[in-house]
Amino acid sequence: MARIIGSPLRYIQGNHEIDNLAKDIKDFGKSFFFLVDKAVWDRCIPSIQKSFKAEKITKVYFEKFGGECTMKECKRISALMKTKGCDAIVSVGGGKGCDTAKAVAFFNKSALIVFSTAASTDAPCSHSAIIYKENGEFDQYFYPTKSPDMVIVDNNIIAEAPVRLLVAGLGDALSTYFEARSAYASNRDVNEWKGRPSLTGMALAELCYKTIIADGYKAKVSCENKVSTIALENVIEANTYLSTIGFESGGLGAAHSVQDALGLIPEVHACYHGEKVAFGTLTHLVLENACNCEINKVLRFCYEVGLPMTFADLHIPNVNDKQLIEVAKKATGPGVPMGNMPFKVTPDDVFAAMKVADQLGREFKANPNRQAGCSCGKHCKCH
Repeated sequence: MARIIGSPLRYIQGNHEIDNLAKDIKDFGKSFFFLVDKAVWDRCIPSIQKSFKAEKITKVYFEKFGGECTMKECKRISALMKTKGCDAIVSVGGGKGCDTAKAVAFFNKSALIVFSTAASTDAPCSHSAIIYKENGEFDQYFYPTKSPDMVIVDNNIIAEAPVRLLVAGLGDALSTYFEARSAYASNRDVNEWKGRPSLTGMALAELCYKTIIADGYKAKVSCENKVSTIALENVIEANTYLSTIGFESGGLGAAHSVQDALGLIPEVHACYHGEKVAFGTLTHLVLENACNCEINKVLRFCYEVGLPMTFADLHIPNVNDKQLIEVAKKATGPGVPMGNMPFKVTPDDVFAAMKVADQLGREFKANPNRQAGCSCGKHCKCH
């Protein structure tokens, strides 16, 4: 079994990097098709046009992203780009537009550049895309054959983005280490590239976790004040790059399976991907029977930065057992990352773990100063 590491060809992150965009990507072609989120259109387009004018590149086309990464939207953009005959597609915005651009680049066999305006998921650096149905439910994972050619992040733009987006990115990054740890323990072909988890994936997944624990709250405060600090820069790198290499070269597990399945409940659609992943991470840890102090550490982190810890946080305070059983069935169905766990997981296991995760979250919120005793012995490494 091979160990396989996936990553973008190049990653660039800096202050005011949007001003260098044309210079950064000009080697990828002579004509560029930009897929731009509506929310950042006015903020980004003038700077992008100015950078291309400075490089004397005139074949630049702009299209607004429809808002949801559906197969219909992927095909619409693909056809439009083909009529323009462009060499490269450039995604400007968040994760769903980025995932759409991945599919478009695959269909058109073009270069793929991602200019991320939010550190809300690890989508920018990954090669895979999450496709949704027209009603917002999860549809499928889509796997193009290559990673992005270049990923560019402007710290200042991230600092100006809504704080909730950064926090959602923390939720997505939070799962990386725990899922990679489980996948590594399974010692099977479980990662995104159908290979064994690598030492590199594990090391970067652990660094991702340590970084967000150390700097996550400070980064949130930086974003609240719309300023770029070292803490914010570190968290942007963790959310965007470290989390990607951690999951693509490590593996996914229960956290993302639960995230996907929660989409069965319409009220949960109001949550961002990373917000659902945060609750999925708590469920993952309960399934593993992780140490009390490790779970407590994750609960404290979620509490401090504002990530979901309970069903109420997911907008389903009155969710019933029948709904949860359906979620548990989907989370353990065919082709989901739950199969990467190092032990067999049944729907009953997931149902029970979600119930316990919710209870632990409610108890922590009621008493955030509580101290959880270590349950894994004197050689505990959870602290």
